[in-house]
Amino acid sequence: MTAAIQVIIVNFNAGETLTRCVQSVLSAREKLNITIFDNASADGSAEQVQSLFGRLENVEIFCNDENIGFARAVNAAAGMGDEELLLILNPDCELLPGALGYLKQALENDPDAALAGPTVVDRTGVIQKGTLRRFPDPWNSLVTLTGLWRLGRWFPAYKGVNRHQSRLPESNAMAEAVSGACMLVRRPAFESAGNMDEAYGLHCEDLDLMYRLQQQGNHCIFVPAARVFHQQGVSSRSRPFWVHRQKHLGMQRFFLKFQAERYPFPIRWLVIAGIWLRYLLTLPLVLIRN
Repeated sequence: MTAAIQVIIVNFNAGETLTRCVQSVLSAREKLNITIFDNASADGSAEQVQSLFGRLENVEIFCNDENIGFARAVNAAAGMGDEELLLILNPDCELLPGALGYLKQALENDPDAALAGPTVVDRTGVIQKGTLRRFPDPWNSLVTLTGLWRLGRWFPAYKGVNRHQSRLPESNAMAEAVSGACMLVRRPAFESAGNMDEAYGLHCEDLDLMYRLQQQGNHCIFVPAARVFHQQGVSSRSRPFWVHRQKHLGMQRFFLKFQAERYPFPIRWLVIAGIWLRYLLTLPLVLIRN
């Protein structure tokens, strides 16, 4: 696999983290092109990146007059390139040394893998939730929400959505889902799956893509040696309530799109009610944090 990698970064008010993100990508020893799609940021982050990197041949920056959404921006950026691999990267992420090479090598070594994801850590090196996870369904979501996932160590039926950090694989492993903050995807698989679903506002569009890749016979691969720093929530700080609502709309769309038909109507109703009960119960946390 000798083709270049198209790195897609969708920015919205990511501040200084966008600059550090681009710097980390340019430090990777891989042949790549960077496409930055700015969704009408008002914090000067796009202008700063333009002034620092705009003259580089392998960096393109596009500034929208309005926020067209994450999925739509990714699809638009992907349509501008023809590289074999797509790295979809959050603007508040930084690739740690060697990360991109490990992800690329994992796909080279596994022809049935369509998407590779790294270990995602915070500044202290603690592994973040969502690094390695299962597709949410009514049961494992309930187990996760109630804290019963702690029993999963002894009772497999109580495993939640997230794989427990202390039991992550030490070598490359097949996965249902990995973190959407950093995803290396084969372009042919991405396109045959129908690209990103633009009906999502924000959140769960990554799970949706991974689920559709699985439906067409591919799988994701978790690459523990690849490490990426993620400063969560930077872009959402300017509109926390909108993001909180979109997260739950995403949960609802994922359930209705892929799982609802498996369950009788009363169960469907309970799942939808549970999603919005969670929204109401966690809304005070949004108020406290902001």
